[in-house]
Amino acid sequence: MSQKVAYLISAVAKMLDIHPQTLRQYEKEGLVEPSRSDGKMRLYSAEDIDRVREVLRLTRQMGVNLAGAKLILELQSKISYYESLLKEKPSKNALVKSAKYEIVFLGGKNKP
Repeated sequence: MSQKVAYLISAVAKMLDIHPQTLRQYEKEGLVEPSRSDGKMRLYSAEDIDRVREVLRLTRQMGVNLAGAKLILELQSKISYYESLLKEKPSKNALVKSAKYEIVFLGGKNKP
């Protein structure tokens, strides 16, 4: 049986060279959800740390705000989910519907 490694907020902050308050803000915004110890201390998994790294990349390198980063991460998660469904054998419980979106250009004429 393998144990999962978990990191305290101070270790993650030092590892990523950010302030612990940044991690608290990311949790408040719903960008990361670390587990909690019995004493209510935040415990970050490797997956949590990867997610924080992605938020940092989006905000620092791509210029995306936190709301945009959250939306991007949610869409990436949905894409991964639907890709996994497509790789499975079709079943009666797995139904993937396609959606049609209309793009509206603001400040000009709508283009087809």
